[in-house]
Amino acid sequence: MTVGVILVLLLTNRVAAVVALAGVPIVTGLVAGFTPAEVGEFAGDGIADVAGTAAMFVFAIAYFGVLRDAGMFDPIIRRIVAFAGNSPATVCVATTGLACLAHLDGAGATTFLITIPAMLPIFDRLGMSRLLLATCVGLGAGVMNVLPWGGPTARASSTTGVPVNDLWVPLIPAQVAGIVVVLVIAWLLGRRESKRITARAEQPVAVAAGGATSEPPPGGSAVGTGSADASDRTSDPADDLRRPRLFWFNVVLTVVVIGCLVATVAPPEMLFLAGLVIALIVNYPGLARQTDRIEAHAKGAMLMATTLLAAGVFLGILEASGMIEAMARTAAEAIPSGAAPALPLIVGVLGVPLSLLFGPDAFYFGVLPVLTGVAEQFGISGADIAQAALIGEETLGFPISPLTGAFYLLVGLAGVEIGKHIRSLLGWAWLASIVMLAVAFATGAIPVWAS
Repeated sequence: MTVGVILVLLLTNRVAAVVALAGVPIVTGLVAGFTPAEVGEFAGDGIADVAGTAAMFVFAIAYFGVLRDAGMFDPIIRRIVAFAGNSPATVCVATTGLACLAHLDGAGATTFLITIPAMLPIFDRLGMSRLLLATCVGLGAGVMNVLPWGGPTARASSTTGVPVNDLWVPLIPAQVAGIVVVLVIAWLLGRRESKRITARAEQPVAVAAGGATSEPPPGGSAVGTGSADASDRTSDPADDLRRPRLFWFNVVLTVVVIGCLVATVAPPEMLFLAGLVIALIVNYPGLARQTDRIEAHAKGAMLMATTLLAAGVFLGILEASGMIEAMARTAAEAIPSGAAPALPLIVGVLGVPLSLLFGPDAFYFGVLPVLTGVAEQFGISGADIAQAALIGEETLGFPISPLTGAFYLLVGLAGVEIGKHIRSLLGWAWLASIVMLAVAFATGAIPVWAS
């Protein structure tokens, strides 16, 4: 009930994410019979678990925001736009491909921190939807999360006792098919976005043809007015913030920060804090300038940081109260004995939507062992169940899972609403996982039905 109510509130945008994520579990924890002191302890433990991620969130957003102000991404944007030819379809494919490459280290947070700040200015410049950006990045990261050094595969290996390579290698054809599918989906979404942008651009012209005054496009004057001075049309207040002479310094600084992040030289929040301090000192010396830059990015950073802390309350109460364990046990026991031989098919098909209910630890350490025990009674190996789960559960499903910290980083960096993002990505991620599952069945990596 707790998870269901939260999902309904998020998907329907009835309340702020903080209200849903913190308010609902507190109420249901009290209804379940726990004292206020116990619920407070559960919430405190959950907040402590995500505090580091929340701090990283604040400093990372401020860091990339400052470098965007300084113009570090401008040459990258120009090159990608030149390659894409201002085509939303090509931009979407490039975004998804970049997410696939960035996720080679298996870390969702790193992928989002690299891909979204680089592509967001391009989407904004072309008038493309940020929701589409989050969808493309989520598809690319999700299909790569099957890698053996990724979290889900490592957890599945620990639970089943099967080496990670033995789980992953048979799934390589399915993963390759998944990469192709998400790139095709990105291209189709880009084509659809191109039509939307064209229709929006033509709308003022149609209105003007009817004799009414057309509205000027956002961010500029109406086409054909001719009344504004040329300097007024080309001037941009953001130009005062650009630091072209410091471009290579900022690039080297970012490479060092990301490199240290991947190599785990220090906690991520410490790395981004250090990077932010250096970026502010070098690019914007002086108290007034530094304060302006921090204030410019504080609203978005704090909004998502509070959402992440509220998610910590949600996770802390569900885990410490035993709700997650009970959900896992009840879900496994609810499987009819007649359906047990088809467990790999059932688990594979439901992998993506199950990511809305179970986080990676809860599923692979709580649900998977129970499913494996049931399956083994019908001659189905634990590896088969694990591989079926890896097709969707917290792989293609992790970018829509409110039970992971990386999810909040994705929606926060992209600046999209949680409910809209889930609705936008769920169907496409599910479709890609079904195609991957079909390829896994066709190649014999996973049995469709136990004999």
